[in-house]
Amino acid sequence: MIPRSNQSKPEDNFFETERLIIRLISLDDAELIFDLYNTPNFIKFIGNRHITNLEAAENYIENRFFPQIDRLGYGNYTVILKDGNLKIGAVGIFEREGLDVSDIGFSVLEEFEGKGYMFEAAQKIKDEVMRRFGLKKISAITTKHNFSSQKLIEKLDLKFKNFVILPNETEELMYFETD
Repeated sequence: MIPRSNQSKPEDNFFETERLIIRLISLDDAELIFDLYNTPNFIKFIGNRHITNLEAAENYIENRFFPQIDRLGYGNYTVILKDGNLKIGAVGIFEREGLDVSDIGFSVLEEFEGKGYMFEAAQKIKDEVMRRFGLKKISAITTKHNFSSQKLIEKLDLKFKNFVILPNETEELMYFETD
């Protein structure tokens, strides 16, 4: 599915790295979102999005991801292994309430953790979205106990700045930003 955005050009919808295909999310990715958002680490570190079936996953994509893609031309991207054409995770640049700078987020199915895939995908999306859409800075947020996320964020050359609490939340998060 090609996003409905007037701002999004075909070359902004699809990226490649040595091992990965990275494309804008579509409704065809509902099963991946269902699987990702119900992993123990996602629930522990990001939160329970209450996606209990494929229909809920489709609704989440439609209502949470498509509006930003339609408005800005970028958003959440599906990460696919070239070897085997397997969907393994997602990475995106998001406008988030409570943050002045768009933030990068990523999640991967547990069996693909620790293989460098998310760094490869996040680095590509960070570079391409900043270049193609003129973003001057990127931020990232994570919990104090998500050490693997902190390590990846720092590897992306984002520096810890301070702690933040997002609107309607209670947990203090670590806030990182590019210089």
